[in-house]
Amino acid sequence: MKLKLRYFASLRESLGLEEEVIEVPSSIWSIDDLRMLLRARGGIWADVLADGKVLRCALNHEMVNPSTKLVDGAEVAFFPPVTGG
Repeated sequence: MKLKLRYFASLRESLGLEEEVIEVPSSIWSIDDLRMLLRARGGIWADVLADGKVLRCALNHEMVNPSTKLVDGAEVAFFPPVTGG
C-alpha cells in the first residue's frame, strides 16, 4: 500500500521533513501500525513518535483515532495537539 505522509509544526521541525510517500507492508493496517513502523526507523523518529507522545492524526483530511484503518493512496497527516492562549 502506498501512502503520502505529512508532518506539521514541531514534528516537521524535529524530523526535518514536511512530507514523503512510502510503501508500507501488508501487515500495516491502522494509523497505530503506521506509527509503530515509523518509530522503528529509530533515532529522532522513535522519540518524536513515541507511545507517550500525544499526537493528532488525519486521514484524507479527516481527524481519526489510532485504530482507524488505512486505505491505499491515502494521505496521512501527523501533528501535535493545538493549544491556545
